[in-house]
Amino acid sequence: MKRLLPFLIISIIGLSDAQGQFTRYLVKLKNKGGTPFTFTNPPAYLSQRAIDRRTRYSIAIDSTDLPCTPSYITQIRNVPNVTVLNVSKWLNAVSIQTSDAAAITTISTLPFVESISGLAARPAEAAGNKFQPEEVTTPISPQRAGRITADFFNYGASSLSEINLHSGQFLHNIGLRGQGMQIAMLDGGFLNYTTYRAFDSANLNGQILSTWDFVAREQSVVEDNSHGMSCLSTIAANIPGQFIGKAPKASFHLYRTEDVASEHKIEELNWACGAERADSSGADVISTSLGYYIEFTPPSTNHPNSDMDGNTTMAAIAGDLAAKKGLLVFASIGNDGGNATATHFLSTPSDGDSVLAIGAVNTSGIVGSFSSYGPSFDGQIKPDLSSVGVSALVQTASGTIGTSNGTSFACPNMAGLATILWQGFPEFSNMKIRTALWQAGSKFSAPDDRVGYGIPNMKTAFSKLLVDYAISSSSSDGCKITINWNSKDAGAMKYEIERKAPGETAFTKIGELNAQAGDLLTNRSYQFINNLTGGSSGSFSYRIRQIIDTAATTFTGVFIDTTTINIATACIVTGTTDPNPNEELVTIQPNPVSGSIVTLVVKTPYAVANMPVAIYDAKGALVMQLRESKTTGQKTINLPVSKLAKGKYYIKVFNGQRSIGTVELIKL
Repeated sequence: MKRLLPFLIISIIGLSDAQGQFTRYLVKLKNKGGTPFTFTNPPAYLSQRAIDRRTRYSIAIDSTDLPCTPSYITQIRNVPNVTVLNVSKWLNAVSIQTSDAAAITTISTLPFVESISGLAARPAEAAGNKFQPEEVTTPISPQRAGRITADFFNYGASSLSEINLHSGQFLHNIGLRGQGMQIAMLDGGFLNYTTYRAFDSANLNGQILSTWDFVAREQSVVEDNSHGMSCLSTIAANIPGQFIGKAPKASFHLYRTEDVASEHKIEELNWACGAERADSSGADVISTSLGYYIEFTPPSTNHPNSDMDGNTTMAAIAGDLAAKKGLLVFASIGNDGGNATATHFLSTPSDGDSVLAIGAVNTSGIVGSFSSYGPSFDGQIKPDLSSVGVSALVQTASGTIGTSNGTSFACPNMAGLATILWQGFPEFSNMKIRTALWQAGSKFSAPDDRVGYGIPNMKTAFSKLLVDYAISSSSSDGCKITINWNSKDAGAMKYEIERKAPGETAFTKIGELNAQAGDLLTNRSYQFINNLTGGSSGSFSYRIRQIIDTAATTFTGVFIDTTTINIATACIVTGTTDPNPNEELVTIQPNPVSGSIVTLVVKTPYAVANMPVAIYDAKGALVMQLRESKTTGQKTINLPVSKLAKGKYYIKVFNGQRSIGTVELIKL
């Protein structure tokens, strides 16, 4: 990213402005008249995954989805001495290369052409490596492979300090590691990504889905600049004990849109084309460590700060369109924060209204002096969020693992974490995920122009989405109140049920329920029965608290929903209820059972520290045993019975070696 990320978007420049220095041009088209593509046949121009995304989030297919009219492109291509470079359906424009003034005149007279403007000088200009400051790396010593935590991944000290800043290991531990998610990386090249150690797993598992070079117009991106490769490593790396990326199980599209040796507005058009391809291919997330503002050739094409309003530059327009199509778009804010000779403001496309601009901090949360300032020209809070970009862990071009500085690395670090958060809640839109990230930021209540809403805590973001996802209900049958709820959990989690009875001013815990077995986050349904004493009436409120982290040092609970039921007249105890609070009771439901789970309810007027639960078949053979415990009152236990054969079983519950009770179960 130029100067640590100068973006390059271009206000259309008239041909009268030094036409002779341009050899590449932007041809804007008036319309898409005569196109053979239709709204009713999207598979002709969108992948099924892209169509599914639109269906899932109720996104209408519109004229921007339709490819540019093929006959228009053919007529331009047929003009002598003209090479068509890239075509943007979102901008309804095409980039061309020519040194023939007559060709420009001919194209300008075509009836479907709206305008022509210069984009770039000669294609082989040698202006050096704009990413060089971010390619200065500091090697780190290889760490011993010994595991230092009980997390799913063995991060190693450096990786752990990065992800711990966001509590991101919580998401990894509940199974959210990027599986099934697709990330498009738009950058200046991905040198040797097929051979470097950080990408061994990604290459072996076929996680690189597609590549394209919009500069050279070819498929290979492995021989170009290393900047995109280093950015990719922050997400995809999987070196146990040394370097673990933020979404190492995700799949990737690698697009080279940046000509590292120059700085021309044509790169903005390339970026727009890359974003379009990301959408059409079915990507979920875009991560781009590119930015455009100043340092264009010629300087007269630089963007004034007034262009950084989220709606003017080609890159910002394309970034917002990508978000409109349902993608989550992340862009580095830039590295001009400490530049005394130039503006320290952000660059584009990070100014996009729906683009998440990312600033850089270190693993202690201190902002990097180089990280560009917000807000955008129209007053948006920018950056949106911040992540590790100071001494960030990267795969280096020399083949080692090292650290480097730049918002270029903060961006993919944040994009990877957001990807695994969204993996857990695909029901929610990209903008819902963005809001959760904002709300989880360390400065959400007082955002500023250096870190925006701050450093998001992923456990907090997860909790906010969980509250919006979970739903509960209650029903009554005599004095029996049944509370049902749906949520998402993993096996290490549990639920606490609290009640506020008529006349009470606070909730009181009345029971708890362990999450069903399983290490991966899954949608599950639960039921809890509260037996009231005879004659109870009034409004009863039940609150569900989900304990998402049961570890003593990181214990976290969140109230996911509340349900209220009104007992209009004094309830009457029926044969299915148990009004005696001092009685020992063991019940099972449903019974008979044809599904995979039965609910065992154990009620005692005392706590049971050692409560074995044994299941015997009709011949008295032990087929299953669980070790449980309970507090005073009622406990509900979900028993997995999917592997039991059809027949009769007996479930016995013990207090140590003393029997509490036995129930008969019929498996259908």
